[in-house]
This record gives sequence, structure tokens and C-alpha cells, in this order.
Amino acid sequence: MSAIDIDAVADDLLAAYRSGTTLPPLTGTYPRLSVDDAYAVQQRQAEIRTKAGAGIVGFKVGLTSAAMRQQLGVDQPDYGHLFTDMLYAADTPIPTGAFRQPRAEPEIALVLARPLRGPGLGVADIVAATAYALPAIEIIDSRITDWRIGLADTIADNGSSGGLVLGNTATPVDGLDLSQLGCVLRRNGRIAHTGVGAAVMGSPLRAAAWLANTLAAHGVELDAGHIILTGSITASVAVQAGDGFTASVDHLGTVTALFDMSQPGSPPGAAAPARLID
Repeated sequence: MSAIDIDAVADDLLAAYRSGTTLPPLTGTYPRLSVDDAYAVQQRQAEIRTKAGAGIVGFKVGLTSAAMRQQLGVDQPDYGHLFTDMLYAADTPIPTGAFRQPRAEPEIALVLARPLRGPGLGVADIVAATAYALPAIEIIDSRITDWRIGLADTIADNGSSGGLVLGNTATPVDGLDLSQLGCVLRRNGRIAHTGVGAAVMGSPLRAAAWLANTLAAHGVELDAGHIILTGSITASVAVQAGDGFTASVDHLGTVTALFDMSQPGSPPGAAAPARLID
């Protein structure tokens, strides 16, 4: 049995969500917090949030690129849940004040046509199960002060999730080499980073296979209609109130995330209307 009180750690994080505050690193407060413990903490929070009415619309894969692992000082991928209240409409102001330490990442999102159940899945299984791909901007955020995270910290904190914005043009992935797609991330019209799909574990499809197989090890499955955020193609960029971010991905199109003038870390207000996919 774990020496960590899973409920206590989950309660700490949920309290930070509610108050808009941040916590010191969990791995300092709970030195014996393991990766398995951290996933149990994440799952416990997901259970509490869904009982309170939030829906799960998919999962994110985090830390899939060398740029992001180096930026955050961790050495392997992780995953987090995507909830209905995390979806924001493209080209509609996002309440910056609802976040604490937001950063923007350009990603390729996959939307599933049928369930995916690991283990043992490969790229061909992902292609067969995927309805289409979309360009996406993930808004990562952390309930840990100053992003002083280790791997267990970010896993417990739902993969340092914040929100996501999806593009509007659905593109089938069959016959499309996602690893070769170029990406440009612009902040306020200026190029912030460029990258290519291969930065994401060799291919976003490999990241999706890793997710499906890893979820199976934790007793979780992907359902038809679920969104998979496959991981950032570039390093992330800090968000300031009033910023506009555009991610352009070859063959998939462009998506824009606009942030209102409320300051990050202010008390969360009403969220912008979520755009759910069909």
C-alpha cells in the first residue's frame, strides 16, 4: 500500500483550483510521491470533477518533445484528462484571469471515430481509429508555484493542463504523414517558434499510441469522439493578458487563441463558452 494519502494530495490540488492559488512543489511536501501515486492523485481528481458534473472529452499527452522536456526539466511523457470546461472557442476571447501561469503550445489534435483500448496498439491502430486531425493550441497551466515541477508534480496536477482551442477544419489522417507537417507558432503576429510533427515522439501518431497503451495500464480507455492532444511541437510560450496566438500546421490549417485583458492569477470568472465537437 502506498505511504501517500492520495485523497489528501488530491484535496490540496482541488483547493488550489477553487482558490486560484498555487502550491509549493508536491514532491517537496510529499517526498515519497511516486509516478504511480501521482497518476492515482490525477485519477481521484477526475472522479471528483466528473461527479460534480464535468465531462471528459479526451486526454492530452504531455512532454512528448525534447524541447518541452528540457524546458520543464523532466525526462519522459505523461498524460492528463481533458474536461468540458477546458474547451474554448477559436477567435473568441479566453478569460486570461482564469489561469495562474498560462503558456501556449501548438499541437496536432486527433478525434477518434471508435474506441481505442490498449495494450499493444501501434500507429496503424491509431490511424484506423481516427476520424480526423485538427490544429490545436493547448493552454498549459500549473497549480505549482513558478512551474517548479518534477514529473510526479505535473502528473498529479493533471499534466499541467489548463485549456485548449481547436481548429475548425477536419482533415483525415489516412495517407497523411503527420511527422512531416511543419508548424509555425505566432504570438501577436510575430513568429515565436517553428517545428515539425516529428518532434512529437517521432510522430503524433506514436504519441497517441503511447497514450492508449499507458491508459490501459491504469484501467482507462479512449472512447469514440474523444480528443487526443498529441503533445507540443515546439517549446511553450508564456501568455500575457491581451495576447493572440496562432498555430499554423501544414495541411491542417490554422487555429487562433485570443486572450482577454484580465490578468493571469486573478480570481477565476465565468469561462468562455466551450465549443464541443460533433
